[in-house]
Amino acid sequence: MGDNQIRFDDGAAYERMMGVWSRLVGEEFIDWLAPAAGLRWIDVGCGNGAFTELLVERCAPSEIVGVDPSEGQLAFARSRHRAGIAKFLQGDATALPVGDRSFDAAVMALVIFFVPDPAKGLAEMVRVVKPGGTISAYVWDLLEPNGFPMAPLQEELRASGIQPLLPPSAEVSRMDALRSLWLDAGLADVATREITVSRTFEDFDDFWGSVEIAIAMASATREMSDGDKAALKARMRTRVRSDSAGRIAYSSRANAVTGRAPA
Repeated sequence: MGDNQIRFDDGAAYERMMGVWSRLVGEEFIDWLAPAAGLRWIDVGCGNGAFTELLVERCAPSEIVGVDPSEGQLAFARSRHRAGIAKFLQGDATALPVGDRSFDAAVMALVIFFVPDPAKGLAEMVRVVKPGGTISAYVWDLLEPNGFPMAPLQEELRASGIQPLLPPSAEVSRMDALRSLWLDAGLADVATREITVSRTFEDFDDFWGSVEIAIAMASATREMSDGDKAALKARMRTRVRSDSAGRIAYSSRANAVTGRAPA
């Protein structure tokens, strides 16, 4: 893995930084999809299994396969899974290690903007879903204000002359880009939805814990000195607002899309 990448290898660290956010938006996403029970699902880019477990809890699936390139993330996903419904495979979103027409539903949760060729990733989901099956995704509205959970950090970095690293396909996070991608793939009944969720941190140190994880994952910041991190922390303390009890709450926004595989 080169230097110009965002690393997601530690499942427990990812859970603290993004897993909670993922669950919040994932619950709203599932409510919107309202899928039938008993489906066979593939969770593409399953990471540490945060969304996979939501599928288990909320959708009564008959089977789930989670696919991710990181063995570290997959190890965490396997360790948290208790229902015995899911299995986790190492693989790439553009070359899924499963057969054609094997699933009733495919999903990418906060993943498609990390796929260097989103159209190819979507084509793989179409390949592995049965005709009429559901193909869905949601992503943070990365390029718009307040669309990303780490937006306060990104704003402070930009103000300090540091350009935050974006995923390789950041443009696909826009709602019109998602819609066009699904339509261009020939999917039917394409629908989109904006999902806004809020998270509360108990105090600034709780908030800063998730920020430190983000700093360690991105090449633009993971080599920062302790002094630079301390200065960044001080500036962040003045940037984010807390209530009278010291809690910090703010919202983030995701764009969601769904469609059906052609018959």
